[in-house]
Amino acid sequence: MSDNSPTSTNITWHAGQVSPEARQANMGQRGATVWFTGLSGSGKSTVAVAVEKLLIEQGRHVYRLDGDNVRYGLCSNLGFSPEDRDENIRRIGEVAKLFADSGMICLCSFVSPYREARQLVRGLHESAEPKLSFLEAFVDVPVEVAESRDPKGLYKKARAGEIKDFTGISAPFEAPESPEIHLKTHEMPLEDSAAAVVEALKAHGVI
Repeated sequence: MSDNSPTSTNITWHAGQVSPEARQANMGQRGATVWFTGLSGSGKSTVAVAVEKLLIEQGRHVYRLDGDNVRYGLCSNLGFSPEDRDENIRRIGEVAKLFADSGMICLCSFVSPYREARQLVRGLHESAEPKLSFLEAFVDVPVEVAESRDPKGLYKKARAGEIKDFTGISAPFEAPESPEIHLKTHEMPLEDSAAAVVEALKAHGVI
């Protein structure tokens, strides 16, 4: 990962008069990021959508950031090389931190195959003052299962050599070593996966 220091000079952080604690009290919850990582086709986005709906139904403040969606705007200039993947995750990590700082629960579903990049995002949250909650959710399925789903036809293209650096086929996925949430979507119903995430948020004092 590259140095994360600002390139711009003559800049000064402008503090406000509303504390993070005041924002959280106004929201009635603590800000947090839930980071869904796993192979394409593992069910990251599907679970995140279900969790978002469940939290909204409970009156919580939540927003979802999806891997494909952010590449239409914020990260539209990035490809899928290791360097671009790292920059993609860095940008999303900064955005998620802002959401969490505002008192929102931010659900992020990204393949994010490299531990170092995910650790950078965790570090952004843990170095905040006060510290922001960061929960890593490993959506864990065998590559054979993810490939059998292949909702976007990406594995087929990767096998045909039409997509380079495709995670699980021609590029590695570094599985989390100690995620806060471990979901095996090929073994549990969607409702149970979503409920497990909500329970983890409760266990960590977010809601």
